[in-house]
Amino acid sequence: MLRPALAGAACLALSACATMPAARTAVEAPPAPAAVPQAVPKVFQWLGSAEAAAISRQSYGALSRYVLDRVAARKRGEAIEGAVLADGASLDAPRWADCGARPPAIVLDMDETAILNTGANYDSAKRGDPPFDAARWDVWERDGAGLVDPVPGSVEALASLRAAGVTPIFISNRQTRFAEQAVRSLAAAGLGPATPGETMFLRDAGAGSGKDARRAAVSMRFCVVAMAGDQLGDFSDLFNAKGLDPVARRALAAQPAVAARWGQGWFLMPNPAYGPGDAGTLEQVFPDHRWPGPVGGVR
Repeated sequence: MLRPALAGAACLALSACATMPAARTAVEAPPAPAAVPQAVPKVFQWLGSAEAAAISRQSYGALSRYVLDRVAARKRGEAIEGAVLADGASLDAPRWADCGARPPAIVLDMDETAILNTGANYDSAKRGDPPFDAARWDVWERDGAGLVDPVPGSVEALASLRAAGVTPIFISNRQTRFAEQAVRSLAAAGLGPATPGETMFLRDAGAGSGKDARRAAVSMRFCVVAMAGDQLGDFSDLFNAKGLDPVARRALAAQPAVAARWGQGWFLMPNPAYGPGDAGTLEQVFPDHRWPGPVGGVR
């Protein structure tokens, strides 16, 4: 009588054991595949890189030293020249706006020169860097005031120049209807204050993107010792004349009278993300030295 009972107990035990692997399999289900990080377009990788930050600091450091040196020279009684092309001057025969006794100033572009539009650049990178959408940018100007960062080196440079009596003046193609937001963006980045119509000049509705008229107006009130921008049009509209291809623009920027200005009154910041600098056909970008690659494959 004991043996059937023992057999039943053993059977029950074995049955319980038999259920254990099934329960363990449910608990140890394979993990879900890890999410693949979204690729970031290279232009934005570069714009946010340590290398771009180092170049920006280098440019702002050079700008600050140049302007402070010119201010010191003026205090010693030396005459100094402005950095804005005089009315009617050309790039091959430049003349510079007279400084006289006007107070010293610098002229800066805003976007990707003074501030980085980090929030908007994230949005573009997330969407794969699509073509520029003017309506979407309008929403950014209106709503993105606090989602910006200072261009590396800009806060320190502007603080040292203001302490020396130099006025930073912002000339931007942001729209005048969003002037309040533009002021808030500069403040959020630690680059304020700015006053529309006095130390900030934006673009009126329907107006072109050229800045020469606004630079000339500033030169009537200030000695513009230096300018900073991320595109050649931030120094003269002549760089953006119709019909100029990338080869011609490179030649203009490299001719002796202009080349002498880079780092000596004109200071360029890195921006591969947008603007005339990212235009050009394969033949225009590579006008010379077109290596065809190995013939018959690599050995």
